[in-house]
Amino acid sequence: MKHFNIKLIVPIVGIIFVLFPSCKKTPDPVSTPASCESLTDVDGNVYTAIEIGDQCWMQKNLNVSHYRNGSSIPQVQDPAAWVNLTTGAWCYYENNSANGIVYGKLYNWYAVNDLRSLAPAGWHVPSTSEWTILTNFLGYVGAGSKMKEAGRAHWNGLTGNVGNNSSGFTGLPGGYRSDYLGQFGTLGEHGFWWSSTEANNIHARCRHLDDTDICIDSSANKIYGYSIRCVRD
Repeated sequence: MKHFNIKLIVPIVGIIFVLFPSCKKTPDPVSTPASCESLTDVDGNVYTAIEIGDQCWMQKNLNVSHYRNGSSIPQVQDPAAWVNLTTGAWCYYENNSANGIVYGKLYNWYAVNDLRSLAPAGWHVPSTSEWTILTNFLGYVGAGSKMKEAGRAHWNGLTGNVGNNSSGFTGLPGGYRSDYLGQFGTLGEHGFWWSSTEANNIHARCRHLDDTDICIDSSANKIYGYSIRCVRD
């Protein structure tokens, strides 16, 4: 009788031994990295994010009207007031809120540089070096096409290179507001984004997409109204 019981126990133990390690080796389900999940700004606007190389970028332009601490960023519509600003402000392209739904807000660089931060918690406005990391990863020639939204649905003013958006960045041609009479221009043709890097007392560094195949590194007067993308801390 004892001999019979031993024969039953041994196979059962053997089965448990075989199954146990196979369960331990089962890989976890693939999931989106926490750093590139959607994010929400202080106003409750939700943004999707995309991993490009080792960076995580917002996939839409910023559309917030408050700094991170809840302080209001003034909306300035009057052109004369806009060109005389030395503090943070935003506007919609042509002061039309319908443009904000698609392109987000345009901000002067003083809003970018404000210590209260307009970026959502855990995110920041990229430095020019961080923009360079992005464009180097995508390739200097070719980055423009890879960053622009595919087709001409919004890039309807293009006369040259059409985007394919293979990076997922989904850059849009939100145009600008200038330092000259507070005029607006190039919606549908050009997209401009601030960096957090100051060039000198008057200018700050920025990036620019147009109908070429390059993401252009340049600088502009801090009074200009440009779009903003944020990158994960």
